[in-house]
Formats: sequence, C-alpha cells, structure tokens
Amino acid sequence: MNLNLEHKIIIISGGAKGIGNAIAKILAEEKALPVIIGRNENDNKKAVQEILDNGRNADFVTTELSQPEECKKAIDAVAKKYGKIDGIVNNAGVNDGVGLENGSYEGFISSYHKNVVHYYLLVHHALPYLKESKGSILNIGSKTAETGQGGTSGYAAANGARNALTREWAVELLPYSIRVNAIIVAEAWTPLYESWISTFENREEKLKSITSKIPLENRMTTSEEIANMAAFLLSQKSSHTTGQLIHVDGGYVHLDRSLG
Repeated sequence: MNLNLEHKIIIISGGAKGIGNAIAKILAEEKALPVIIGRNENDNKKAVQEILDNGRNADFVTTELSQPEECKKAIDAVAKKYGKIDGIVNNAGVNDGVGLENGSYEGFISSYHKNVVHYYLLVHHALPYLKESKGSILNIGSKTAETGQGGTSGYAAANGARNALTREWAVELLPYSIRVNAIIVAEAWTPLYESWISTFENREEKLKSITSKIPLENRMTTSEEIANMAAFLLSQKSSHTTGQLIHVDGGYVHLDRSLG
C-alpha cells in the first residue's frame, strides 16, 4: 500500500534499536525521511547507514532525552535542517524496575524523565511545525499501564501518563487537524526483551510460558508488526483516527488468557 508518506520528515525517539528502528525502516520504505533521536551516536549512525545502504533516506540527532534542555536542541536541529516536521513517534524509554519497595523519590522522578517527560517536551517544542504541516503524533506505550507488572512503579506510571497524554493531546489539537494516537505493546520481541529473557537459567521454558498466554498464534509480536501499524497511523490513510490506544499484541491484554 502506498501510504503517501514521501518526503515527510518524521522524528523517532529511540529509533536506533528495537521497535523504534523497525518503525524507521518501514517509514523509509514508504519514502518518508525518518530522523532518529537517541543518546548513542554509534547506534544512531549504524541505524541510519543501514537505511541508506538500502537506497532510502534517513538522518539522526544524537541527544540525551532525559535532559530537558536537550529535547529543544534536538527539535531545533531538525527544524533548522529541514524547515518542517510532519510527525513525531515518541518511543524512547526503558523498563527500569523502580518499584514501590525498592524505589525512592529520586528513582521515581528519574524514571519519569526517562519514559514520559521527553514525550511532552518533544511535542511541545515541535508543535509550531506540526500545526503548519497538520502532522501526526504517535506515542508508543506499554501494557504495564493497564495490567500492572510488579516492581516497576515508575515505568507503569509513566505509561499511564503516555495514555493520558494521547487522549489529552487529541482533544487539545483538534483545531489544528493534528491526530494523536498510541500503540500499546505487550509481549514484543526486541533486543531488550531478548536480554531480559537471557537472564533466566531456563530461558526457553520461560519464553514458552509467556507465549502460551498470547491468544493469537501463541507467539511474540514482532517489531515489524508494530511498525506497520505505526506507518498507517502516521499516514493520511488513517485520516479520521485520533485519540486511540491501539493494542498490537495478539490479543494479550483484552482476550481471555484461558484461550492459551
């Protein structure tokens, strides 16, 4: 499907790896120009080079998104170079395990800066350009906001905030025809997930215990499946869709677990 994304400048936070990287690649295939924002210059360069090697366009800005002032610098850099911003994918974050018992005020606030404050700041600073382009905003969220997980109060609360901001921004930005949606991820296979699974002695058994509870085909969601939905939501093919929390999860959150 041609999503008519040619020449669209779309920022992707955390776009060098995992889900963000899959989104960058799909957008590039659709002839958009994804601009990856992340902290690791080597990872950013590698991700962009892979896209360039496939004959598509991409760019990056290296910045530490947990530092508020760096968010504005990143947006300013993109706007100065390209003169427009057509979309933002808020994706960067980490399940940092700041729990209720083992946490602290400092850890909880730090988790918010890692996982949701930069969602707000990137959109806040890009808003003049998004108004001009009637762009689209996509927030990547986690099931932890709805199901809980245990031991990760900071991350779960930040994801609850991501969901709330999706609905709030969808309302606030109606006058500008800016659409705002979220993809909620449950059990998706990414490098971070693989590292986590590898911490268990019985790695394969642990993985099977998880996939057996995913109703559709008893398998993990792929990053590419999430990326395909992302590209659709960023495009005008979804022109009357806003304020939605769309679960790309094989039915994990909402279908009866006994189906597994």
